[in-house]
Amino acid sequence: MRNKGVIVFLTVIITVLCLYYLSFTFVSNNVQRDAEAYATDEVGNVDFSKKQSYLDSVWRLPVYRFLGADYTYQEVKETELGLGLDLQGGMHVTLEVSPVEIVRGLAGNSQDAAFNTAVNLAQERAKTSNDKFVDIFYSAWNETAGDRKLNSVYATAANRGRVSLETTDAEVLSLIDTEVENAIERSFNILRTRVDRFGTAQPNIQRIQGSGRIQIELPGVDNPERVRNLLQGVAKLQFWEVAEINEFGDAIERANAILVAEAQGQRATQPAPADTTEVEGDEEESDLARQLAQGADGDDFSSDVSPLLSLLKANYGLVYDLRDTVTINRILARDDIRSVLPRDVRFMWSVKAQRADGQELLELHAIKAPRGTDMAPLEGDVITDARQSYDQNSRPAVSMQMNADGARKWRKLTSDNVGRRIAVVLDDYVYTAPNVQGEIPSGQSEITGNFTIEEAKDLANILKSGTLPAPTRIVEEAMIGATLGAEAQQQGIYSMVAGLVLVVLFMIAYFAKGGFVAIAALVFNIFFILGILAQLGASLTLPGIAGIVLTIGMSIDANVLIFERIKEELRNGAGLLQAISSGYNKAFSAILDSNVTTFLVGAILYALGQGPVKGFAIVLMIGIASSFFSAVFITRVIVYWMSKKGDKSSISFSTPFSRNLLSDLNIDFMSKRKVAYLVSTGIIVVGLAIAAINGLKFGVDFTGGRTYTVEFSEPVTPTELKTGLDAKFDGSVEAKTFGGNNIIKVTTSYLINEDSDEANREVERSVREGIAEITGFTFVEDGRRIGAESFSIIGSSKVGATVADDIKNSSLEAMFFALVAIFLYILLRFRKWQFSLASIIALIHDTLFVVAAFAIATALGATFEIDQVFIAAMLTVVGYSINDTVIVFDRIRENISNRGTSKLVTMFNDAINQTMSRTLITSATTLIVVLVLLIFGGEVLAGFAFALLIGVLVGTYSSIYIASPIVVDLMKREIAQEKLAAEEAQKVA
Repeated sequence: MRNKGVIVFLTVIITVLCLYYLSFTFVSNNVQRDAEAYATDEVGNVDFSKKQSYLDSVWRLPVYRFLGADYTYQEVKETELGLGLDLQGGMHVTLEVSPVEIVRGLAGNSQDAAFNTAVNLAQERAKTSNDKFVDIFYSAWNETAGDRKLNSVYATAANRGRVSLETTDAEVLSLIDTEVENAIERSFNILRTRVDRFGTAQPNIQRIQGSGRIQIELPGVDNPERVRNLLQGVAKLQFWEVAEINEFGDAIERANAILVAEAQGQRATQPAPADTTEVEGDEEESDLARQLAQGADGDDFSSDVSPLLSLLKANYGLVYDLRDTVTINRILARDDIRSVLPRDVRFMWSVKAQRADGQELLELHAIKAPRGTDMAPLEGDVITDARQSYDQNSRPAVSMQMNADGARKWRKLTSDNVGRRIAVVLDDYVYTAPNVQGEIPSGQSEITGNFTIEEAKDLANILKSGTLPAPTRIVEEAMIGATLGAEAQQQGIYSMVAGLVLVVLFMIAYFAKGGFVAIAALVFNIFFILGILAQLGASLTLPGIAGIVLTIGMSIDANVLIFERIKEELRNGAGLLQAISSGYNKAFSAILDSNVTTFLVGAILYALGQGPVKGFAIVLMIGIASSFFSAVFITRVIVYWMSKKGDKSSISFSTPFSRNLLSDLNIDFMSKRKVAYLVSTGIIVVGLAIAAINGLKFGVDFTGGRTYTVEFSEPVTPTELKTGLDAKFDGSVEAKTFGGNNIIKVTTSYLINEDSDEANREVERSVREGIAEITGFTFVEDGRRIGAESFSIIGSSKVGATVADDIKNSSLEAMFFALVAIFLYILLRFRKWQFSLASIIALIHDTLFVVAAFAIATALGATFEIDQVFIAAMLTVVGYSINDTVIVFDRIRENISNRGTSKLVTMFNDAINQTMSRTLITSATTLIVVLVLLIFGGEVLAGFAFALLIGVLVGTYSSIYIASPIVVDLMKREIAQEKLAAEEAQKVA
């Protein structure tokens, strides 16, 4: 075998890399277990906030040593194989979109005294009121403005055509209401974009209906501070001129004199402490903070240890210990200090601290800004594009493109400040303040600074996502548990392992030693998938597991194809080495075509899909690449090594049981095609009719629902609550831990289409009664009185659907283009449009069949739901079906090229009969895994497994009785010409 050394070398390298990257996952899991043990009390309750505090405390500490190199927990988390929200939980954040900026912005940021007083008064009242902010503002306006109308401040040039001096207050309020609602909707869409680009798998984002609040759940968050910055960032990018320290040094010295005199006076009037009390906390208080709080002890308070004028950095700037920033802010806010500082200077901190000599130092920048204005010389709304790049020193940076107006202002700003600094400020934090080397005439610029790649990407994503129309603030955050409880995860894992063990036994029983080779390829395949996911920083979700199930089937399928070909060659009298060579060569085209078509589906789903679709696509593409390499190349090396003695080798590809099994089939499949058409049409029509009449059971992902936060006296299992409430309600239920394992967040779509108070009371009553019935606990109204075996509902809200319209639309768009790509590829490879069209019809048939099966199962009493996981299962069905169809088509193409005098219909029948053993074996091995998952995986995974089961069955059926027969029917003209030629030949004879 040629290139054997290259394959061995690549296998070793990939294996080593996978082991290296997966080792970080094991280390991370150990740290997580330590954190959970730390946060668990004697009763067994886990405080998720305490757990996160533990993880934060070790965030920058070394937790792993590999080959002499130390890795912090942060570095371990960045390299581990992550898990999605459904498998490990994450961070729950509720954001509130502030309408204040909309109210001000529509008025052109009016300086009208009555208007600003009303807005400020409304802000104070809104803190203790549940009324809409616009109504609170209008009440305050009537108090402060007397008989004036709102049009006096809202009839601006920007509102021409919408507000005039004749517009009534009611019309102005309606306009403000509309703009606030639009701002919330835009914020929702922008936050979804940011969340999708944050890099987490399967995030959830929902609107709380009737409010300006948005709920976001991020899986496996390892740095909550980064999330807060990303979600609350208004993306208010500004470019400010920097005031150098020599321009206001005298003012700084006067401020220092005030502080020094104050510190010396405190020292003179306060006796020295008899002993030193240790400061509570993990870090020792810095010298500056201690001097300001207590006065200097020991030597006199030296002017060269100045509270404000600290270390000079490169002859400019004010640099402080990170721990002193709060003290400095307090100093700068004092009236006596502000009175001696320039009125046109504002102070802003750098966004990132720098480490030097064991200290974390943060720079304070002086910005030239007239007091009372927030308008910078250049605002970020002129930026049309932003992306992460690298500067000329190969350091992470952000490239920006400005519009024409921005380019003009940027040219003037840079020409006026040559040799000086311009600060790039985002939300009042300085990201960088470089010197201007010369005038920048174009709108193409670059933000440079001491960024990490992660920070540069975050900044670019925020800018590219658009500016939030109103600032958001986090009003609630908590760590949540997985959608699938630990019990459901264990059931799923055990079921998958049991299914794979059965597959191993089956392959060995059918292919003898060849079965061991196929299993080795399967192990390599799964190992490579997990290792490559870790290397790419991707995460594994339940849809990703669906992708792995599909690639397991494809990996086994490739080896079955090869081994069945080898058996054919051996039956035809070829020697062992010749049979092996011919088997691999003849099977290669079928394996290549089936893998390429499925990979195309994955690539398009990744490019156009969102949420669970994108997660499925990543795993699918990785799985196809690794399964192709392991099943075609690694097994070939192993088989050649086992057969190096030629015909005397002990390797075999069959057992006495399987040697001639399914080898001499001669079934006339084509004659049954009309019956198959009728059966398929009948099932699909019946199923869709049931769906139209009774409706499908959509999960809360699609419908939204009412959410209840339920606190228990002791830990409870979310899976038990979900399955129990599912049986009680005519609606979907989701349950997950929230802040601790004795607090459960229950969301149900029960009566979701009814908004009355009676419906709200009915749903809450049903939740209470259902939980009491399932757990045997007693409901108490007051959450402060929860005792033994009792529970209370401590919060509730109504949320929108997790699967927003953009995910639904992008999924449909991705599927459309995937079908187009499949059509074109099969047309290119098979040279006949009939094959392309038949494959698309078969895919549509399989999709409708699964939906119909769900409708029929629901009508018969099953509780299967249409949710995000169902989407992943449907995509698996598409991948499996096209793989199966292409394999049969490939043998048909081969038969046509060697057709001789055979009729076209005969060749189709022969092709299906010749591939029947491969078709049944592949289906059987995949079905083993799926069937075990359905039976033993628990009720939570039942819908997922049921969709896969139906998909595998119908995919196998359609490749035989739908796709191939349709090609025959589409080629009727060619068949008719064959029949005519045969009749003419018979007449001549």
